[in-house]
Amino acid sequence: MTDRIPILLDTDPGSDIDDALAIAYLASNPHCELLGITTVSGDVVQRAAIAEVTARDFGLPNVPVVAGISEVLAFGVGQPNVPHYAAIADRQYRQDYEPNRAVDFLREQIRARPGEIILLTIGPMTNIAALLLLDPEIPSLLRGMVSMVGSFRRGYANEWNTAVDPAATMAVMRRSVNHLVIGLDVTLQCTLEREAFLAQFGQGPLQRLLPMAEKWLAHSGSVIFHDPLAAAVIFRPELCTFETGYVTGVPDVDEFARSGHLNFVPDPAGPHKIAVSVDVEAFFAEYFAVCQTNP
Repeated sequence: MTDRIPILLDTDPGSDIDDALAIAYLASNPHCELLGITTVSGDVVQRAAIAEVTARDFGLPNVPVVAGISEVLAFGVGQPNVPHYAAIADRQYRQDYEPNRAVDFLREQIRARPGEIILLTIGPMTNIAALLLLDPEIPSLLRGMVSMVGSFRRGYANEWNTAVDPAATMAVMRRSVNHLVIGLDVTLQCTLEREAFLAQFGQGPLQRLLPMAEKWLAHSGSVIFHDPLAAAVIFRPELCTFETGYVTGVPDVDEFARSGHLNFVPDPAGPHKIAVSVDVEAFFAEYFAVCQTNP
């Protein structure tokens, strides 16, 4: 297929179910050329195992999976545990993953295909911050970036990807260009309550995600499709409306580190576009149309 979009995915599967949901969507999407998956935060080897098993379950047994950076860049709550690993611990997966390989892998892939690749980030931004600090030309070599990170409205729940590594988030925002940012205030609208989720995932290809989903539902009454929305707007940008400007941190460092809240300054010449609304019905139609057609 000639119209496939080359994508590199940076992710932290194993803490929330939505990373695995996003991998399933990308692996099932005929318009996606998934060049590789890198993992970040905490036990990156266990996260790599989850990514490998999920990609294989949805038809991509040979996609490169590379473990990244475990620790935060400077400060933040971190994310040492990978509770959903138990759901795949007895599955077959590679035993040779080594941490701290992701930055080199991402750099090599992007430099090999300048102007072609979209970098999709759905976890804490530690790997990406290190990549952009190491190689400042990377933003100009990408077709674009898409990230699920931050929250732009006060009063919403804390946003985890930024709170895990706040300094990494800001290091990326200071350097990124042509960057779509999908915040928590928008993704929270893409929620399925337990019964509606199980009705969709109890049949067809999505049953493959139930062991991990059950780990999540053991302590939550709903599933929020944060990361799948960020993946879907690559192929269906009309799912969200966007505003252009600059993403910045909030002045109160303690609030920033605790909440993951970000500020936004509108400017037609800015390097960032933040999502301000989402067509929830159209998003779910897109997600299930793609994933339920996987053989």
